[in-house]
Amino acid sequence: MIAKLTGRIDQVEDGRCVVDVNGVGYLVQASTRTLASLPSGGTAALLIETQVREDAIVLYGFAEAAERDWFRLLTTVQGVGGKVALGVLSALSPRDLVAAIQAGDKAGLTRAPGVGPKLAIRLLTELREKAGAMPLGTAFSPAIPAPSGGVAGDALSALLNLGYRRPEAQAAVGRVTERLGVVPALDQLIRESLKELAR
Repeated sequence: MIAKLTGRIDQVEDGRCVVDVNGVGYLVQASTRTLASLPSGGTAALLIETQVREDAIVLYGFAEAAERDWFRLLTTVQGVGGKVALGVLSALSPRDLVAAIQAGDKAGLTRAPGVGPKLAIRLLTELREKAGAMPLGTAFSPAIPAPSGGVAGDALSALLNLGYRRPEAQAAVGRVTERLGVVPALDQLIRESLKELAR
């Protein structure tokens, strides 16, 4: 089994790339997030998940361990193959995925290609207990669910009206509330949450 590839990124296409390792080109399927992080023509290391089927050996590549771990978990859900799992990871970062599952955000999951309402419900049901223990990635801080009512709920509603996605907005409001230790005034909470989202 191949677990890691380090080589020159020969080409990047939609949903995949070719990694040249000492003259051998490996075709690696990857999320848009991982593909965007690759240096075109430069050297990169990808964590690899190898799947062997009757008709093919498929390599899935990840820029970080958190995304690979989520891929492994997603593919344990019935109806989620490698392609759908990469679609979910392209639409949602590991942090956003944790927040969406904890918030029961079915609409957020259905934005991923290949995920319809029924599959979104299955993902929420099967992964709810496991999501809290999953890694969030090196660039992410923990998603803290925001209260649904009061000042925090009003701030969340304001952020949603500004066009932010629910998992991101909810996590930002939760982090600000926890950091301040008290529930601030609505305008301060919105202002601090916007700063949090801009990072």
